[in-house]
Amino acid sequence: MFFLKMISRSFSRQFKRRLLIAVTVCLSATVSVAMLGVVFDVGDKLNAELSTYGSNIVVQPKSDAVVSDLYNTGDSAGSASGSSSGSDGGSTSDGSAAADSADPTAFLKESDAQKIKTIFWAFNITNFAPELNIHADAGCVGSGAGSAGSAGTAGASGAAASAAKCKATNVPIVGTWFAKTLHMDSGESTVAGMNGMRSWWKINGTWPKDDSEQAMVGSALAAKLGVNVGDSVTLDKTIAVGADDNTNGGTGKTGKSSTERNRVKVKIVGIFDSGDSDNSAIYMPSIAAQTLANLPNSIDKIEVKALTTPDNDLARKASKNPNALTQDEWETWYCTAYPSSIAYQIEEVLPGAVAKQVRQVAALQGDVLNKTQAVMVLMTVLSLVAAAIAVANLMAASIDERGSELALLKAIGATDGAVSRLMLAETAVISLVGAIAGALLGSGVAQIVGHVVFGSGITMRPMVFVLVFVLLAVTVLVASLSSIRAILGLRPAEVLHGR
Repeated sequence: MFFLKMISRSFSRQFKRRLLIAVTVCLSATVSVAMLGVVFDVGDKLNAELSTYGSNIVVQPKSDAVVSDLYNTGDSAGSASGSSSGSDGGSTSDGSAAADSADPTAFLKESDAQKIKTIFWAFNITNFAPELNIHADAGCVGSGAGSAGSAGTAGASGAAASAAKCKATNVPIVGTWFAKTLHMDSGESTVAGMNGMRSWWKINGTWPKDDSEQAMVGSALAAKLGVNVGDSVTLDKTIAVGADDNTNGGTGKTGKSSTERNRVKVKIVGIFDSGDSDNSAIYMPSIAAQTLANLPNSIDKIEVKALTTPDNDLARKASKNPNALTQDEWETWYCTAYPSSIAYQIEEVLPGAVAKQVRQVAALQGDVLNKTQAVMVLMTVLSLVAAAIAVANLMAASIDERGSELALLKAIGATDGAVSRLMLAETAVISLVGAIAGALLGSGVAQIVGHVVFGSGITMRPMVFVLVFVLLAVTVLVASLSSIRAILGLRPAEVLHGR
C-alpha cells in the first residue's frame, strides 16, 4: 500500500516530467507500430501494386521456351511487344528483325487456357489472357488480296503484288481475349482478358468485344493507316496450302508449293497508346486472328497476372530444380504463392507448356520490397534510440530533483533495491500508458499510410504489437540503467547537505 502511495505521489509531484516521459514513449510506440505494421503487410501491397503493370508469368509452348533459353530471346518469336513498324510499313525491332517478324510454329490449345484457374493457387491468379501473335498486311486493296495465288513462283509473285498495294505490311497482330466470361467445371465463373492486363493504356474509344470482328489499333499504326475510331481495316495474310502429295504447304514430287491470301475486315473501336512498341500493333479477338492465320483453337502464349510472394532462397532453389528440394522444403514451396510455385502448377495442368516468371518484375518486386522494409526498420530503430535517450535524460533530471527524498528513504531504512524498484515501477507505469496510447495511434497512422500510398488499409498483425511492447520494455529498461546507478550512488548523509 505504501509502495502504491509513493508511486501516485510521484505522479502528482512531477506531473509535467512524467507526462513528458509518457509522450516520448507514446510517439516512439506510434512510429514503431505504424512502420512495423506496414513492413509486415508491404509485401502483399507492393505485389498488388506491381501486378497492375502487366503479367508476371508467361506460358509458352515447350519448344518455343527451349529456343528462348538457347538464344536468350525472352518471349517467343512473333511477339508484338518486341516489334515496331518501320518507315516502309515493315517491322523493325530491338533485336533480330527476322525473329520478330516470324510467325510462331508451336502452339497451345486456346480451349486449355482456362485450366489455369484450376490450380491450387487459382484465387491468386487475378487475370490471364491467351495470345496468338501473327503478322499481316493492313489496308490492302486490289483484286490480288483474298484470292488464291498460283502454284510455285506465280503464287509468290501474286502475293508480292498484292502486298505492294497495302498501306502497312508485316503488321504485328495479337489475337486475344478482352473480357471473356469463363464458366468453370466447379460452377464458378470468372472474367479474363486484356481489359485487366493493360490498365495503364490510354484508350480513345472502347475495348473490342470477344468473338466479334472488332479491333483496337496502336496510336502509331493508326496514324500510319490514317484510321480513326469507327473506321474499318482490311487485314491480309499469306498462308500455305497443300500441294501435290503434301497437305501442309510443303513441296511434293514436282517441287511445287502454293499459297493463298486470307482476308479479314475488322472495325476499329479503339485506339490505344501503350507507351511502347505495342503502339504499332493491332489487338483483336482471338477467333478473328485464328481465322486470318487459318489456325483454329491455337495460341502461342498466355500472359498471367498473379498475386505472389517475393522470392527467397527456397524459391530460388526450387526455380532451378524442384527435384532438389527435401520433402519439407517441397511442401513449404508448393504451398506458398511463389512465382516459381505458381508457374510449376500451371505446367501441371497444361501439358506441353512451360510457364516462366517475368524476371524483371520479380527482381523489381524483391528489390523494392527489401529497400522499403530496410527504410522502415531503420526508422523504427531510430525512434527507439531517440526514446531511450529522452527517457534516460528525463529520469536523470527527475532523480536530481528528488535526490533528498530518495536519500531520506535510504536514511530511514529503505534499501537500494527498494528505491530502484520504486523508480522503475513509476517509469514502467507511465511508459505502459504511453505505449498503449501510442499503439492505438500507430494503428491509425498505418491505415492512413496504407490508404494514401497503396489505396487500401493495412492489416495489423498481433505480433506487431507484441514486438513493439517488447522493444519498448527493453528500451525503457536500458534507459533506466543510468538512473539506477545514480540511485545506488546516493548516501543518507546527503540529506544533511540539502540534497
